[in-house]
Amino acid sequence: MTDIDTTATNAATADAADTAAANAASAPVAEPEVKNLTLSKAINLGLRQAMLDDPKVLLMGEDIGPLGGVFRVTEHLHAEFGGNRVLDTPLAESGIIGSAIGLAMRGFRPVIEIQFDGFIFPGFDQITTQLAKQTYRHEGNQSYPVVIRVPYGGHIGAVEHHQESPEAYFAHTAGLRVVSPATPHDAYWMIQEAIRSNDPVMFFEPKSRYWQRGEVQLDAGTAVHMHRSRVVRTGSEVTLIGHGAMVATLLQAAEIAADEGTSVEVIDLRSLSPIDYAPIIESVQKTGRVVVAQEAPQNASVGSEIAATIAERAFYSLEAPVLRVSGFDTPFPPAKLEKQYLPDADRVLEAVDRALAY
Repeated sequence: MTDIDTTATNAATADAADTAAANAASAPVAEPEVKNLTLSKAINLGLRQAMLDDPKVLLMGEDIGPLGGVFRVTEHLHAEFGGNRVLDTPLAESGIIGSAIGLAMRGFRPVIEIQFDGFIFPGFDQITTQLAKQTYRHEGNQSYPVVIRVPYGGHIGAVEHHQESPEAYFAHTAGLRVVSPATPHDAYWMIQEAIRSNDPVMFFEPKSRYWQRGEVQLDAGTAVHMHRSRVVRTGSEVTLIGHGAMVATLLQAAEIAADEGTSVEVIDLRSLSPIDYAPIIESVQKTGRVVVAQEAPQNASVGSEIAATIAERAFYSLEAPVLRVSGFDTPFPPAKLEKQYLPDADRVLEAVDRALAY
């Protein structure tokens, strides 16, 4: 090819590239796909996407098949994927979890539903003495990618064993990841990340928020990290920290505080083990006052651990003791007394006032 031919070819190529770039610039930008979903439907779609992405993902649990689960979180998945991937199990939590451990050893990724929080204890031994420790026993050569979904917490007017908050048992257990989404968007992405994890994940779902609606962005660029805390609301005087259903209560308290002239920052933990302390410590260094809130009893709880760690890492930034608001150190009461037992915005605001009084 002569120099003239080469120059002409290069010029034509450059013109074509310029034309393509101009067309791309003038083309309409695709809007991100956004849906308004309940938290339960967001988890449902997250499970469905995980099952589409990986044929080794299986769902197991009591009444999760044609019925779709007590809270309908697995609705329609049995019809779409069949009984070999959405398995109705006997009422035997220990057997369900033990079977999941065996399936994980054979390369599957089982996702178990514990029907209600208080039903998890018959399977406690399988989770804490087997599932949590198997990878360590095998020196990292064997993965156990099991997700255990646990509807937990109060505010639904249910009977005993149906409104408990047992997350601290599992956050205390080495070898388990423990997370809890507070919004439909987080739930959609966090359940998928939990399923992709090669470690066992306890996925605590705040059942009182199952019917909460919110925007869910379905584009991959909007995915969240299940182990990263997030600042939900910025403020300058007091930091409020919580997880799951408590985040909505903290935001309600923050709104009331703002009307009264107090600037409050709210942090959603997302993850209870491990805990992402970076946003927490940064916030404490700014506000100097902290209230940690949870539905679970206070003694030896996740809130206790956070309070202790803040005292260790940010002691000289504190203007007041770290205060805790929680359920009482009693068994969960009958439904008619749950409003007296569970922390509400008023109890959070009372703690805010005490923190500001120092």
